[in-house]
Amino acid sequence: MVKVEIVEEKDQDLGNSPYASTSSSRTSSSVSLSSVGSELDGEETFYERITALVDIVPPTVRTKISSRLSSTASFVKAGGKVVGNIVWIVTTSALLVGLPLALSLEDEAKIVAQEQEMLAQQQGAQQMLAPSMYPPSPGANPVQIQQKGIVPPGF
Repeated sequence: MVKVEIVEEKDQDLGNSPYASTSSSRTSSSVSLSSVGSELDGEETFYERITALVDIVPPTVRTKISSRLSSTASFVKAGGKVVGNIVWIVTTSALLVGLPLALSLEDEAKIVAQEQEMLAQQQGAQQMLAPSMYPPSPGANPVQIQQKGIVPPGF
């Protein structure tokens, strides 16, 4: 709560204030306002200093800067939206078209590999059943040689 108190000029100590009403302090240039306000300079932030520069820049220049910044921001926003939409379209298309295509190509590769394996097994079985180019050894029985090749490889 604020307490308001009326202070009479007679009660004030006129020697301590730079605004005192004595004739010597009014005409003296030794007391300045900069010595009184020096405490506030240390507490001023960088942002406050930048905002104080607004008064230095003329209004027409401020308007130009503001309009350029707003147009640049709107351009960046629109560009970001377009790029985001393009990325969305590409990723969803890749998922909807590319993933099933990749899975079907993988299945087809498996089928081709199985067919090649079956052909290799059939060729191996035919080679086992075919008569040998080499004559049987002199002590071997011809019936035993033919029964060896009945089971195809891989079983």
